[in-house]
Amino acid sequence: MIDLNDLVIFARVAETGSFSEAARRSAMPVSTVSRRIAELENQLDVRLFERSTRSLRLTDVGAEILEQAQRGAEVSEAVDSIVSNRLSQVRGTLRLSAPPSISENLLAPLIGAFRAAYPAVEVHVLVADRHVDHISEGIDLALRLGPFADSSLVARPVLRYRHRLVASPAYLEGRRAPEHPGELSDHQLFAFAYWSQQHRWTLERDGVRETVSFKPQVTMNDFTGLAALLAAGGGIGELPPIVSPALFASGRLVEVMPQWHFPTRDLSIVHLGNRHISRPVRMFMDFAVQMLPRLAGDLPV
Repeated sequence: MIDLNDLVIFARVAETGSFSEAARRSAMPVSTVSRRIAELENQLDVRLFERSTRSLRLTDVGAEILEQAQRGAEVSEAVDSIVSNRLSQVRGTLRLSAPPSISENLLAPLIGAFRAAYPAVEVHVLVADRHVDHISEGIDLALRLGPFADSSLVARPVLRYRHRLVASPAYLEGRRAPEHPGELSDHQLFAFAYWSQQHRWTLERDGVRETVSFKPQVTMNDFTGLAALLAAGGGIGELPPIVSPALFASGRLVEVMPQWHFPTRDLSIVHLGNRHISRPVRMFMDFAVQMLPRLAGDLPV
């Protein structure tokens, strides 16, 4: 059977009237073009070109074959186009895990923008306040807060920020606002936790760390719900700055004891280091690295 690529090269030589120009368009050496034409002539047992030192022209049989060769070139270009379009369309499935603190204001708009750019990708999200098992739970990527010691995972930092100690002006009105961590025990304290009887906050100021242990009056494992309770005047609690930012913008929540800070933490994109990274996963990582800082805006660090 005749090699379609040889017919494509033959058509280019015939159309350009030059072995060197056909070689340039085919991105191959002139010697290769010449050899492929010679092999095609041997296979067909005909001469396709009359050659001289100054000219190159088709033989009669070469002219008849050219029409079919041009069709072959069109087929080849069409196949290349199909493959190129297929590769340019990112498609597949992305299985993602993320903490609940970022699901509303960061994760949802990020996925919406990614799907608008790559509609052929299916996205499945597990929102969980725990470290997932990438293998047993089939997770491609995890957005994870804080440090981790698993050497099988590769992390790509995306954001850096710290939580804030907050309360509503209504709660603070008529009360002496705390100025030192030791004074927090005089207040109603709300904590992000799950059935926890005891809780701890570690705060720092000018290199000095203070850890406060307390029994919270309210615990909840949902930062958005906790923010609503705090805005209603319930007490003092810890919130990430990316949760319910409108409550800060409107003044319904204010930072308490701002001179004392929670430690800074990183939000990273994490994946298994020993696994092939699919194109949808790689594209989402690049997309997230570019878009998440813009979505987050200026964060306290």
